Amino acid sequence: MNTSLSEKAAHKTPIEIHTITDGLCEARISTYGGVVVSLKVPDRNGRLADIVLGFDDPQDYVSHFNGPNNAFFGAIIGRYANRIASGSFDLGGKKYTLIRNEGDNTLHGGPGGFHNVLWSAKAILSGVELSCESKDGDGGFPGNLRAEVRYTLRKGELQVEYSAATDRDTVINLTNHWYFNLAGRGDILGHRLTLHASRFTPVDGALIPTGEFKSVDHTAFDFRKATVVGTVVESEDPQLRAAGGYDHNWILDHGGAKLGEAAEVYDPMSGRVLSVLTDQPGLQFYSGNFLDGSVKGKGGTPIKARSGLCLETQHFPDSPNHSNFPSTELKAGDRYHSITVYRFSTR
Repeated sequence: MNTSLSEKAAHKTPIEIHTITDGLCEARISTYGGVVVSLKVPDRNGRLADIVLGFDDPQDYVSHFNGPNNAFFGAIIGRYANRIASGSFDLGGKKYTLIRNEGDNTLHGGPGGFHNVLWSAKAILSGVELSCESKDGDGGFPGNLRAEVRYTLRKGELQVEYSAATDRDTVINLTNHWYFNLAGRGDILGHRLTLHASRFTPVDGALIPTGEFKSVDHTAFDFRKATVVGTVVESEDPQLRAAGGYDHNWILDHGGAKLGEAAEVYDPMSGRVLSVLTDQPGLQFYSGNFLDGSVKGKGGTPIKARSGLCLETQHFPDSPNHSNFPSTELKAGDRYHSITVYRFSTR
């Protein structure tokens, strides 16, 4: 059974922090929400900096994830990453109604999603494995589901390996919600982003995919060549105005199924480079649109819009309600498995 935030607080269950390092980089991972609370990476001169947004005190994630401005800092996201329209979907001839937490929609698995779970942890070679059990009906999703997430760190590569199994047919879409700032401070407007994607999924006013696959040609969504984020994020494209910036899913050119290149981010100031590889078919680029400075992060610094960016490897948002999207159904007895690699270097 999931140990929710309220249960954890009531029983004063301690949060464990597991540190993994390869002698080059260091990640600190919390058993609450599977949060990567810090990720230290060297710049071109070998100086380490923490390049993910969040909080100094691991307990602060508990109050934040249950507050009015939850930004899901650093957490594992499930059972279903991104949005499900009207908080419902049909599966096997039955309609399932989920707990809604973003207007009429369900976002990132709802308020009791995997970000708000106390995971069990055990040490593994070069990393840590987290596991949790989600009961049939949790958040409205069918099936007793067991999920495992392995974080391993080797030679400047942080690998995240997701696995899950269910005893009833269900839907699943797992990712993480790290906010990267490769400079370790300031904003991400000077970051240069490359996305290996020729199409994206446009959204309506509620940020739900319309079902269309649209070419990035001659649009503000064309990141096939390295593009400075600050030069395009405030453009007048109606899609960007609806979201306040980027909060969209790109259809990766490699198509998923096998590990392939998805994205690269380069910060000219520090020289840090982040390369993202995944076997998922989509990637959600979120430019921190809803961060408004009301939350204070590490060092007491207000977390403002564009303080960080997310690159969420995933299946497409609202897939259970779009027959033309890659399926997110997990059948009873089958096993869900996915890998995303974050490779750090400098130039």
